[in-house]
Amino acid sequence: MTLKNMSLFLFSILFLMPPGYSYAANAVIIDHRCSRLASIPDSAIQAAKDSLHIAYGHTSHGSQITTGMSGLVSFKGSLYAWNNGGNNGALDLRDSVFFGASDLGNPDRTAWATATRNYLNGHSEINVIIWSWCGQVSSASQADIELYLGLMTQLENDYPNVKFVYMTGHLDGSGLDGNLHLRNQQIRDYCASNNKILYDFEDIESYNPDDAYFGDKIPTDACTYDSNKGGRG
Repeated sequence: MTLKNMSLFLFSILFLMPPGYSYAANAVIIDHRCSRLASIPDSAIQAAKDSLHIAYGHTSHGSQITTGMSGLVSFKGSLYAWNNGGNNGALDLRDSVFFGASDLGNPDRTAWATATRNYLNGHSEINVIIWSWCGQVSSASQADIELYLGLMTQLENDYPNVKFVYMTGHLDGSGLDGNLHLRNQQIRDYCASNNKILYDFEDIESYNPDDAYFGDKIPTDACTYDSNKGGRG
């Protein structure tokens, strides 16, 4: 099983998805259905490089996205190059450039919003903000997620020229009845109802590259799952 591998290269299709992939009219939902790199024309990748200036905050789990972006360069060539500043025609993707917060829950559940404001106020060229969770969705309450959604929405209102990418939390082996899935669904429902941009980390990890679904088999972020309802396989 390689459940994680699908999340390693999907970042490149943010804003490039055909409309049919969204389950709300104007929402942009990046999930397991967006795993076919061949469906994205080179011209769309180039357009993203020409127009996007991205700041991304994350810790360990969120690094799967940037690791995958680097892997794309080795796999597909310089068209997929990225660096801090967009030098030499690369995508301008500024990795972990925020001060005062490491991810959406570290050191607490609000510091990332202040760190975002501080960075945007000093870097007017940035037009995309992305933050990843580590494991904090697993222990989040409904109120915690409401706080996250409210802070994101306020940032959108205060910085109308910036696109903010929401994200669900990674798998933790708690299954479809677990708190992680419930809180991630809370994020999904909000994004779908309010036409947001969502990178659905949990959904991506719940499918393998052949689109086989493992979400009902209690999958974990280590790519293990309960194959026989009694033990990990």
